[in-house]
Amino acid sequence: MTGPIPAFPAGFRWGVSTSAHQIEGSVETRERSVWDAFTDRPGRVRDGTTAAVACDHCHRYREDVALLAGLGVTAYRFSVSWPRVNSPGGLDFYDRLTDELCAAGVRPVPTLFHWDLPLGLDWRQRDTADRFAGYAARVGDRLGDRVSEWITLNEPAEHTFLGHALGVHAPGERLLFDALPVAHHQLLAHGLAVRALRAAGAAGIGIANSHGPTWPASEQPADQEAAELYDALLNRMFAGPLLLGRYPDGIGELMPGDVDADLKAIAEPLDFYGVNYYAPARVGAPDGTDQFGAELPFSRRDIPGRPVTGSGWPVVPEALTDLLTGFRARYGDRLPPIVITENGCAYDGLDDQARIAYLDGHLRALHRALAAGVDVRGYFVWSLLDNFEWAEGYAHRFGLVHVDFTTQRRTPKASYRWFREVVRGQQR
Repeated sequence: MTGPIPAFPAGFRWGVSTSAHQIEGSVETRERSVWDAFTDRPGRVRDGTTAAVACDHCHRYREDVALLAGLGVTAYRFSVSWPRVNSPGGLDFYDRLTDELCAAGVRPVPTLFHWDLPLGLDWRQRDTADRFAGYAARVGDRLGDRVSEWITLNEPAEHTFLGHALGVHAPGERLLFDALPVAHHQLLAHGLAVRALRAAGAAGIGIANSHGPTWPASEQPADQEAAELYDALLNRMFAGPLLLGRYPDGIGELMPGDVDADLKAIAEPLDFYGVNYYAPARVGAPDGTDQFGAELPFSRRDIPGRPVTGSGWPVVPEALTDLLTGFRARYGDRLPPIVITENGCAYDGLDDQARIAYLDGHLRALHRALAAGVDVRGYFVWSLLDNFEWAEGYAHRFGLVHVDFTTQRRTPKASYRWFREVVRGQQR
């Protein structure tokens, strides 16, 4: 850390992010999701826990909005639970949350899908995309008078590959490359939802895709080819259809249905492009050490000489600058304004100086991308609260606010106070 964070443009959005399944609890008041079924199965979650209570946000949302107001952020990215909306009175909760946010002067930025698919639906089926569009229209009609920014999907890449290809996330399928229809139907769902939200009067619509630079493990051809395939699957397969209206070479023909017609919907114009960034990937040819126990045509390698977070992810802030400048070079005027919809790290303790250093470094890297001409409009920290971290259960703490999961007491960490001062300094 080397002094104050450089000044970002006026009107830059400062926020934090959460997701419904990870914080809401109150599972008895909504339909079951694929994640409920997944966590019921022994051995699927590291510490054997579930999100049945999580942060009890459904009962404590006013307290959490007060934490947002105290933090001074201008926007809050939360997700709407499709299973809750399907339940009697489910939309009423998001009505109340939206009203509370507006009253506190915090812009609500809802994400319509953050992995908690209603049980009984299946992304391998095209009909799920149509159902999602109907759900989006319903939420848009209810909240659209107070919401000016919408996010359709969160990280379809992770939901495809971790949930359907490798089976380590819900719904726990190990389809490997047969999971590709899941990616296509999610992207189609996004496009159809954009149309539904536009019909409901929405003006600010984006998506939250996870991205990171892919670095070949060496200059050897096998490593170069493996990294190229990895980048195509994890980065370009999700950005290309949205921004260019096409899949990377060799991938489109693997997708189901009338792909050319679907791409017209998938490539509906966006008002912003959300990027979730955590770390780059160093990738080489298969080396027999795959952590998922699957035969994959590439392998993830450690990045030597870099510190790692509590979840074991390398800390490489400058890769965020490279990612964004690379996006601008690749997509040119097809790239809408960017919003960093997630960036954060897992560390223990209330005096979380390592988290402060991580966020400080990434904000400076983001500012360098702005100085290089990338149009970035906002930055959201993951996450406001310690929460249920999917297959890791409660083992990893990403929050600016510590949560005691026995008493539900919230305690702001040192990083909360640091980020509050950053936001205040930017608003002077």
